[in-house]
Amino acid sequence: MLAATLLAVPMLASAFSPFVVRDIRVEGIQRTEPGVVFAYIPVKVGERFTEEMATDTIRQLYSTGFFEDVRISTDNNVVVVRVQERPVIASVSFTGMREFESSQIVKTFQEVGFGEGRIFDQSMLDQAQFELKQQYLTKGKYGVEITATTTPLPRNRVGVNFDVFEGDIAKIREIRIIGNNAFSESTLLDQMQLTTPGYLTWYTQTDRYSREKLQADVEAIQSFYLDRGYLEFRAETPQVTISPDRESIYITITIFEGEQYKVGKVDLAGTLMGLNEEIESLIKIKSGETFSGAKVNETSQAIRDYLGGLGYAFANVNPSPVPNRETRVVDMTFYVDPSRRVYVRGIKITGNERTRDSVARREVRQMEAAWYDGEALKLSKERLDRLGYFQQVDLTTEPVPGSVDQVDVNIALQERQTGAINLGVGYGQADGVILSAGLSEDNVFGSGTSLTFAVNTSQNSRAFVVTHTDPYWTLDGVSRSISGYYRTITPTLNNPGNYEVTSAGGGLNFGVPITEFDRIFLGANFEHNSLSLYDDSPLAYEQFVQSYGESTNSVIFNLGWSTDTRDSVTTPNKGAYTMLNATVGTMDLKYYMLSAQQQYYMPIGRDYTLAFNALFDYGNSYGDGDTPYPVIKNVYAGGIGTVRGFVGNSVGPRDVRTGTFLGGSKRVVGNVQFYFPFPGTQRDRSLRMFVFADAGQVFGYNGAGNINPGFDFSDLRYSTGIGLAWLSPMGPLQLVYAKALNTKPGDNAQVFQFQVGTGF
Repeated sequence: MLAATLLAVPMLASAFSPFVVRDIRVEGIQRTEPGVVFAYIPVKVGERFTEEMATDTIRQLYSTGFFEDVRISTDNNVVVVRVQERPVIASVSFTGMREFESSQIVKTFQEVGFGEGRIFDQSMLDQAQFELKQQYLTKGKYGVEITATTTPLPRNRVGVNFDVFEGDIAKIREIRIIGNNAFSESTLLDQMQLTTPGYLTWYTQTDRYSREKLQADVEAIQSFYLDRGYLEFRAETPQVTISPDRESIYITITIFEGEQYKVGKVDLAGTLMGLNEEIESLIKIKSGETFSGAKVNETSQAIRDYLGGLGYAFANVNPSPVPNRETRVVDMTFYVDPSRRVYVRGIKITGNERTRDSVARREVRQMEAAWYDGEALKLSKERLDRLGYFQQVDLTTEPVPGSVDQVDVNIALQERQTGAINLGVGYGQADGVILSAGLSEDNVFGSGTSLTFAVNTSQNSRAFVVTHTDPYWTLDGVSRSISGYYRTITPTLNNPGNYEVTSAGGGLNFGVPITEFDRIFLGANFEHNSLSLYDDSPLAYEQFVQSYGESTNSVIFNLGWSTDTRDSVTTPNKGAYTMLNATVGTMDLKYYMLSAQQQYYMPIGRDYTLAFNALFDYGNSYGDGDTPYPVIKNVYAGGIGTVRGFVGNSVGPRDVRTGTFLGGSKRVVGNVQFYFPFPGTQRDRSLRMFVFADAGQVFGYNGAGNINPGFDFSDLRYSTGIGLAWLSPMGPLQLVYAKALNTKPGDNAQVFQFQVGTGF
């Protein structure tokens, strides 16, 4: 533009002798305000105007980008500025574009200075066309063709249309790794996100090339080697080629492995502040073992976290490996610089437009005007995440201006919709068709309390439940739940006999926190039960009516304890969950039930999880020794959640008259489950496969006498199989293929089973 301007200036501003300006006129403007032009004219009426001023005026008016042509002439001491404005973009449209929303691309164009209301410029049009093509390349469509056309419109405007031929998606047909000796190519390919086409890549889209993903994959391979002692590993820039038809991509990665190193001496250096023993205990990498980059990073992070817990917010740890190529031994030194200890001046919470500030602040474990505590801040973020009120929680610290020992903590929250009206239709093998409706709000008026109203109906049960929970009924975090319910239960489709149990009640329960992970539960519920019998009713239910009557009232007390260290409630990978609970019925139903559950999740590498689950229940009646345990309070086994491979609730005693599944007052269940990624989904924990082994049995009363009154482990039922776990929009879903291993006469085996809403 500058070169063109310099060449054009002699023609646009004819030579003239300096003169005193009598008037200034501007011609040719349609949209531009005259004041814009006058602002670039360095002379006023009555002042001296020179040829150099004219040249400078033309140059500056061109630089605004508003004008295609600028001319200056003089007529009898009058300066005449003639301009030709550039057209304005009146509209931007797309033809043939299906991969993206128009609004999304328009926003991208605006970021490069192209859009409606902007001055039309061919270079900006070319840039917009390039950006649109780049968007398609990220989707793997390398055969895309884009043609931009402009249409003149009245009042010096133009319309711009992009005609898009999207073409087919280019797939990665081959990934080759050259130079590997220590590990097979398939092992290294498992470290990558990108893959060649498979039967599930239509969903995962991992066969679509992405420069960023390929770079991340190369770094993943590098980390894989560093974690196994190959300090000299390096990878060349991957070679990516595309077929002439632009539908196939071929990737070649050339690597140099080098030699494997062992760890020699491991030392600490720097400012240790007398904490040598404490910091040494945090070192993960040991002398004599194979060098591991992951352990080096874990050590550095552990030391930073430890110092952060002592108030050193800006602690720095620099690992320094010194390899010896002759002995293939690397000496490690961790240089520790705690920097300065700081206070937290204030904690600012933003983004909680609906949620009250106190609701978010009570989850924060860092105190204002106290030493900075990195562990407390980490725990604060986790607690805010677990509330379920926020879609995103970002926690940052920044130094206080003018102070060397103070920081401010900023917590930025992004709220999510916490209320929902649910209408649903589902199906379960044990319950048949399930209809549900509900109204729930986890954060009522931003107060942090929850309110649930739900109605569920299936072919063997109907339930109406109202629950209100205040997680901070007291300032110490004691929770209070008030509930009311009404439900009816009838036999399942594959369970003979005819009866109906109706229960109605309400209760008050409290949860008392002991630690960040432990809580005690206690409460009481009043319950009214009525039992309707028919000619074909089970004998056990008939005998229940003889012992307790058709209608009973009971106050049920419960006391329990739980601890939960799982990293996720829905898709756990590590941690444990423990629960102990005691329930005691009084008044008409005098019974007790002791229950225990233990879950443990053990990560194996990054992609696999070994899970254990155990259930134990023991119930009995008290008072009159001849009164049996109330059958309406029995527990059950069989199906998903207990012993897969058997029909739901079918394991255990049956009624001697009708064969109805009765459940029992005693139960023992054990499960072992090994999770692994679903083929093609890489590390997506919301969709996993698993193999399992189950064992369990229920013991109790069958109407004719006490059959198996105690625990007889020789009567356990066993099963094994394979399954799919999916965190679906409806909730956790399990689909299993199970094989019952030791069925006995009367057992109901079932090969295929599925259920929505089961976690383990």
